[in-house]
Amino acid sequence: MLVEHQRLATSGARGVLAFVEGADLRLAIPQLAVDLPGMPAHLNGGDSNVDMLLYRWVDGRFVEDGSLPVPGGEDATFFKIGGNEFLATASVRTGAGPYDLNVASILYRRTGEDWKAFQSFPTFAAKQWHFFSFDNRFFLSLAQGVTIEGVEARNPRCSCIFEWDGAQFVNFQTLDGQWGYNWEFFELGGARYLGYADHVSPSRLLIWDGRSFARFQEFAPHGGRAFKVFQADEQAWLAFADLTGESLLYRWDTDRFVRHQSLGGPGAREFALIRTPQELYLVQVNFIQGSPAAPKSDLVSCIYRWEEGRLAVIEEFPTFGGTDAVAFAADGKVFLAVSNSLSRDIHFREDTVIYRFDA
Repeated sequence: MLVEHQRLATSGARGVLAFVEGADLRLAIPQLAVDLPGMPAHLNGGDSNVDMLLYRWVDGRFVEDGSLPVPGGEDATFFKIGGNEFLATASVRTGAGPYDLNVASILYRRTGEDWKAFQSFPTFAAKQWHFFSFDNRFFLSLAQGVTIEGVEARNPRCSCIFEWDGAQFVNFQTLDGQWGYNWEFFELGGARYLGYADHVSPSRLLIWDGRSFARFQEFAPHGGRAFKVFQADEQAWLAFADLTGESLLYRWDTDRFVRHQSLGGPGAREFALIRTPQELYLVQVNFIQGSPAAPKSDLVSCIYRWEEGRLAVIEEFPTFGGTDAVAFAADGKVFLAVSNSLSRDIHFREDTVIYRFDA
């Protein structure tokens, strides 16, 4: 089902974002670090003073299209407000050892042919931005933070939500999450929900109460990495990725999600959804197993197909510190981009792979 189409030379790729800007299909890949010559390989080592890579789709392939300074890059999110196009970037750290996790994460705005810095956010180990909107209100949520002995937070340390005030994003709500990773916004049965995944604090769903997002349902006390909500068989389903435990598929039952199926574990980090006219597929990207001091990065990630009320594994593919996946359409075909961040011997230099998805 996956046919390798192209490889992009990346280093510590922590995400992959496909988006359409103007009439062009583009790709952004934030990078965590490059290897330091002569230094021992380590999951949290390297030189994090690197750029985020930008590509443009030309004649059936991605070609280099510049870069943006995003040190310790973890994420990029594209969105529009009115006629303006924005690219939010998250930086987890700067430096080459020692490292500083207090770093500015930059929101860029498209100006003519270039991306220009529009707003700077003081962040602490930033992991992911998520843009969502309703009732003509625009929100940008930030997952961030770590709890590591000896690491001091000089910038705001907790995950939070910002709202657009017409000119910039301003503080709206602060969560109690200490090591945030991911978000998922969706509407169901007339209510609005925001999923928040955290590594050391509980991963939970929040519900909009008309003024802010309140606690609704808890999923795991730690190890949370990602949510993915989808509709199938006229029902709502939620996939939850747990790096340190069991990942699960949940089914909506009257007023909450209930456990439905195991998705294996540990090691899961991210999901991607692919819909064709006939089928529904869920891609699960696995990151590492073991401890950061001795990680196993060469894992097998998988593709599920929706079959008779369950997710069935129909294909597996190799990933090396897999961090993200995104499906996109181009030239009448469906493609899947998968970012890899850590080689078998724990070096950052590992390709991001573009696959053709032959359903």
